[in-house]
Amino acid sequence: MTEKTKEQVILATEGVPLKFFKRGKVRDIYELGNNLLIVATDRISCFDVVLQEGIPFKGKVLTQISAFWFSFLKDLTENHIVTFDMDSLRDKLGDSTDMLRDRSMLARRTRPLPIECVVRGYLSGSGWKEYKENGEICGIKLPRGLKESDQLPEPLFTPSTKEDIGHDINMTEIGARKKLGDRLFELVKCKAISIYKKAAEYADSKGIIIADTKFEFGITEEGKTILIDEVLTPDSSRFWPKEKYKPGGPQMSFDKQFVRDYLEGLDWRKVAPAPNLPEDIIKKTSKKYLEALKKLTGKEI
Repeated sequence: MTEKTKEQVILATEGVPLKFFKRGKVRDIYELGNNLLIVATDRISCFDVVLQEGIPFKGKVLTQISAFWFSFLKDLTENHIVTFDMDSLRDKLGDSTDMLRDRSMLARRTRPLPIECVVRGYLSGSGWKEYKENGEICGIKLPRGLKESDQLPEPLFTPSTKEDIGHDINMTEIGARKKLGDRLFELVKCKAISIYKKAAEYADSKGIIIADTKFEFGITEEGKTILIDEVLTPDSSRFWPKEKYKPGGPQMSFDKQFVRDYLEGLDWRKVAPAPNLPEDIIKKTSKKYLEALKKLTGKEI
C-alpha cells in the first residue's frame, strides 16, 4: 500500500475542537450548537465487530453518496442535512477542517425512531433465511418457489429492531405498529417504499441493482418526521452489478459483502478481535466502494 493511500485512512478522529457526542461502528459524532457533526471514518465492521484495518476512501465515499441521495430525494422527504461544506465551518473546526472535508455532514438533531426501516426489492440476506424456513419475511407471505436473489413481486417494508449490541432483529408489522403507533408506522412505511422505488429506478439506469436498504427517520422539535443518518450507501444497502446479476445464489456486490465473504472462509468465531485483513482484500474493497460512487454519481475521489 502506498504512503499516499495510508494517509487516506482515518480510523478515529482526533483534535476536533467540539464536544464529543458518540462513537458508532463507523461514525464519530460531535455536538455543534443544536446540531450534530457526523464524521464517517474509514472503519469497517462485519458481524458487529469493528475490524482492525480501515478501508481507504471509505468514509468519503459513504458521505459523498449520501450527499447525492439526500439531494436527489428531497422532493420525497425532508432530511436532516444542514451542510456538507466543512470549509464554511472553519472558524469552528480550525485545523481539523482538512481532515473532516468530504467525509462529514452537519445535521439537525432529531429524536430517532426506535426501528430500522428496511425495504427489500430482492430475496437476500436474513430475508432469504426467513423465506427458506417458513415462506415469509417479517410475517409477509411470499409466493412459493422463489430462489435466492430473486426479485420480489413488490418492494417489501420489513422493519427491524435497533440493537446497540448484536444483530438487529426482524419485526412483524404488528410489532412495529406497537412501537410507533398506526399513523407514524404508515407514514414511514410509505416514505421508505417511495424512496426505495425512486432510488432503485435511478440506480438501475446506472447499472446497479439496489437489492435492499435500510433507512432511519427522526422527529424534529417541530414534530416533523424526516430522513436522517446515511442513506443508500454500500454500508446500509446491498448493491449488485446489474450486468452480473443471476438469481439462484449470492451475487457479486459493491458493498462490504466482499469482506464478509473473506472472513466467512476463516476459522473465526465472529467475536473481537477480528482477524487482520490482507492488503489485497483491503485494496479490492476500497476499489468496490469507489466504483459504486463513480457509477451512481459520476464523481471520483
